[in-house]
Amino acid sequence: MELRTAASPKDVKFYTTQRLREEFLIQGMFPADEIKLVYSHIDRIITGSAMPVKRELRLMAGEELRAEYFLQRREMGVINIGGAGRITVDGKVYEVAPRDGMYIGMGKKEVSFSSADENQPAKFYINSAPAHTSYPTVLIKREGIPSEDVVIIKDENKVELGTLEESNHRTICKYILPGQVESCQLEMGMTSLEPGSVWNTMPCHTHDRRMEVYLYFDMPEDAFVMHYMGEPQETRHLVVRNEEAVISPSWSIHAGSGSRNYTFIWGMVGENQDFDDMDAVANKDLL
Repeated sequence: MELRTAASPKDVKFYTTQRLREEFLIQGMFPADEIKLVYSHIDRIITGSAMPVKRELRLMAGEELRAEYFLQRREMGVINIGGAGRITVDGKVYEVAPRDGMYIGMGKKEVSFSSADENQPAKFYINSAPAHTSYPTVLIKREGIPSEDVVIIKDENKVELGTLEESNHRTICKYILPGQVESCQLEMGMTSLEPGSVWNTMPCHTHDRRMEVYLYFDMPEDAFVMHYMGEPQETRHLVVRNEEAVISPSWSIHAGSGSRNYTFIWGMVGENQDFDDMDAVANKDLL
C-alpha cells in the first residue's frame, strides 16, 4: 500500500509539475492480478483497484492499517468499470456486472475479487473510508428489481445537467449517498459526458468539509483531461490519461476539460454527507 501525506495550499502553489503529479495523481491504476491501494492522510481515504485476470484476489489489511482485516474499522465502495466479475464477502458471492457498484460495511472480514472471463476482466475501482458503525452490504445496480441486498439507483439520483452549448452536457449517477445506500461518510457516483461535451464541475466549487477523488476513464489512449486544482486564486493543472485518478484536498477546486468526452467516478469523504454543501466559485474569480 502506497502512503501519501497531506499537503498545505501554501506549499502547493510552489510545486513543480512533477511534484504536483507525485502528490496528487495516481497512475497505473489497474495492474493485472493485483490489488493496488493508495492511502492518503487527507481524511484517511484509501483509493485503489483490483483487476483479477487469472486468479482470485483477496483484500488484505497490510501493515499500514494495523488492523486484523481491511474492514475492521473501515467501510468500502466499489464500482466495476471492466467486464463482468464477482465480489465475495464473508462467503457470499455477488455477481457484479459492468457499471454495477457495491457498498461493503465495516466488520466484513473476507473480501475477494474475481472475473467471469479472463479475456474481459473486471476492473473494480475502490474507495474506502474510516467508519464508526456497520451498515448493510449491498449490490448497487442502475436498473433491475431491488431485493434485500440489491439496491437499484433511484430515478432522482440519475441527474442530467448542462448543455451542449456550454460543452458540459452530462449525466450524474449517484451510487452511495444518504437515502439510497447508507454509509458512515463515504459517497460515490459516476458522471458521464455526452459526445461534444468536455467540461466537468464548471462553474467549479470547493467543499471544506469533504475531500474528493476523481477516476477518469472511457478515453482512448491518445486522449487526456486537463484536471484543474488548487485554491481558486492559485489554480494549477494536471494532465490526466485514461484510468488515472486525482486526489483533491478540501481546499482545492476540482474540475476538468478533456480533449474529448469521458467518464469519471467521484468519491467523497469527510465531515458530512450533504451533497450540496459546497462553496461555489464564480468563473470571473478564477486565477
